[in-house]
Formats: sequence, C-alpha cells, structure tokens
Amino acid sequence: MAPKFINRFLAEVFGTFVLVFSVIGAALFATRLDDSGMLYAGAGVVGVALALGLGVLIAAYTVGGISGGHFNPAVTLGLAVAGKFAWKDVIGYIIAQIIGGFIGSSILLAIAANSPYLASLQAGGFASNGFADDSSKGFGIIAAIIVEVVATAILVWVIQGATDKLNPAGFAPIAIGFALVVLNIVAVPISGAGFNPARSIATAVYGGEHALGQLWVFIVFPIVGGIIAGLTYGPLFGRKKD
Repeated sequence: MAPKFINRFLAEVFGTFVLVFSVIGAALFATRLDDSGMLYAGAGVVGVALALGLGVLIAAYTVGGISGGHFNPAVTLGLAVAGKFAWKDVIGYIIAQIIGGFIGSSILLAIAANSPYLASLQAGGFASNGFADDSSKGFGIIAAIIVEVVATAILVWVIQGATDKLNPAGFAPIAIGFALVVLNIVAVPISGAGFNPARSIATAVYGGEHALGQLWVFIVFPIVGGIIAGLTYGPLFGRKKD
C-alpha cells in the first residue's frame, strides 16, 4: 500500500529538517573564519560538506522509501519536469520542505541564543548563502549563479541516475550523499553552497537584510539547474519518462 500524502508530506518535513540541522549546525558551531576572514578553520569546508552529505544519506535511508527523499524544491521540480514525479504533489512537497528547513534553522537559533555567539552569528549572516561581500572569498553574482545552476543540475542528474532501474537498487542515498559532499567542497567558498531553496530560505530569515536581499539568487538559479537536469537526463542517456 502506497503511503498517504500526509505521511509523504511529513517525511519531507523530517528529511529537510535533518538536512538543515546537519549542515547549518556544522557551519554555525563547528567552523569559524580565521583572522584573515577568508579561510575556514575548525571542521572546515570538508566538515560542513560531510555534515550535509551524511545528513541527507541518513534522512534518505530513514524516510526516502516513504516520500522519495527529495528534501529540496529544486529536486522536486526537476523530477516533475522529467516525468518522474506527479505535478499535483509539487506544491505540497515544496511547502513541506520549507517548513522542515525553517524548523531546523529555528532550533539552531534557539541553541545559539543560549550562548555568547548569537549576535556574531547573525551579523555573519547565520550561515546564509551569499555573493560579493557575503561570499567567504569574495566571488561575485555571476560566479554564484554559475555554481548554483551547475551544482544543482549535477545533483538532479545524479538523483535520476542513481534511482534508474538500470542501476542496483538500494545504493541511491550513498551516491546522492557523496555527490553533495563533493559539490559542497567546491561551492562553499563561492556561494556558501545553496542548491536548495528550502535550505537558503531557512537561514536567510535569520541572516539579516543582506541575506534576504540576495536570497532570490538562491531560489531562482537552483530551480533553473534542477529543471535543466530534469529536461536533459532522458535525452542525454536514452531514458524514457516513467
């Protein structure tokens, strides 16, 4: 018996919560900028990347069989465009993902509020995505757009390939989790590694005026990347819509 929509909705809430709690928690509490303000210390970029990849892997193995384990509006839209997900459920999934991400960042805010660091974390954007002055290495908007489109497209290509019936069943969360690790290592110094509008919204609401002002880039361009991958996976690799 297929899971009811409410169960799939709650699975997406849970999975996106785990994603945001993992990666943003690591970015806020296990890393810091060095004295130059440019290089990550502590857990570092690799630590943040592993937190995201392992968080998604864990969430996918926990509830992926219930909802499909999207945890990302760009993934949901990309799979819908590819014919692998029902359009009637798209809005519900996106709402669930935004709720899950907001729960994750709100819990992290509550933790930070019981520390001496809340003001500095919020002044630093609360691990929000950004470009120009809000990029850890000063990358501009064009660099942010390119990396968000390309990284999201790669992610959605990997998801389609890893879940293809031609490939062994049961290993998709591992491939997707490690893809996110690699993509984060590349993208964190450029844009903070968004490629997930739910994750970007979750932090921007607590990241201040700059984060909110730049948020549109991290909503629009991951969706563009997801749609590109959804439209091209089948023609590129000779796979028909389900």
